[in-house]
Amino acid sequence: MNNWLIYAIGSAVFAALTAILGKIGVEGVNSNLATFIRTIVILLVAAALISFRGEWQRADSISTKTYVFLILSGIATGLSWLCYYRALQLGPASKVAPIDKLSVVFVIILALIFLGEKLTLKTAVGAGMIAIGSLVLAF
Repeated sequence: MNNWLIYAIGSAVFAALTAILGKIGVEGVNSNLATFIRTIVILLVAAALISFRGEWQRADSISTKTYVFLILSGIATGLSWLCYYRALQLGPASKVAPIDKLSVVFVIILALIFLGEKLTLKTAVGAGMIAIGSLVLAF
């Protein structure tokens, strides 16, 4: 099995746990505060992992382009999490999660536009199925 596939499956499993644990966690607390607490935990876990694996780098060894895009990605992630936790607070996890997974369709579209990736029939059909499946599950 490819390494990327192992990590992708892990991502899917942990995303599922995120939805369930997050839904329980946002009960009785502001969703923005819940996101803040979650972010602190992620920061600590990432720092521990980087330290354990000895992967720290000097700040000046990272290019400006890398910083800019990681900062923009961080802003997008933060906004995504804030929206996700608010959605979980207001709606059922079984409906919020499928709508969130429309991100797959958006990634395909954005990868075509900004990364020059090719749209194959297989990718188009798969994206269409994900979109339809997400909407069926949510509505």
